[in-house]
Amino acid sequence: MSRAFVKEPEGGEAFEDLPDRPISEHPNFVTPEGLAQIEAEVARLRDAFSALTPDAKADEARITRDLAYWTARLGSAQLVEVEPGDVVRFGSTVTILRADDSRQTFRIVGEDEADPAKGSIAYVSPLARALTGKGVGDAVEVNGQEIEIVETR
Repeated sequence: MSRAFVKEPEGGEAFEDLPDRPISEHPNFVTPEGLAQIEAEVARLRDAFSALTPDAKADEARITRDLAYWTARLGSAQLVEVEPGDVVRFGSTVTILRADDSRQTFRIVGEDEADPAKGSIAYVSPLARALTGKGVGDAVEVNGQEIEIVETR
């Protein structure tokens, strides 16, 4: 059928059907900083929802969806106190040496706070999983490349 004969939604009804944001099947481990980020996002979204005007249907749908996601993530958050040590674990900052002699430093964090561009990766990522439980001097293979742990804190 031609789109010319299909009734268009009125009053922003198309925005009411935004799909839910998917929630990870993994435990929601968070660092203290990650928990603070989630709390701040929930507060920001609650403020944004309170400030909505009646004609802001698209914004209302998006804010409602995002608020449901972040509220669920806050409710499932499991705070993990970061303990420095010689073994890579959740919250560790790790420096690795690649085969081409390049070094990379990153922190292993919760899924919602991970931002590889800023030097943090999710604890469920293949690299973090390969390194967890290992120590300085250990080598692991990830994506067909061998890497060595040169520092952990």
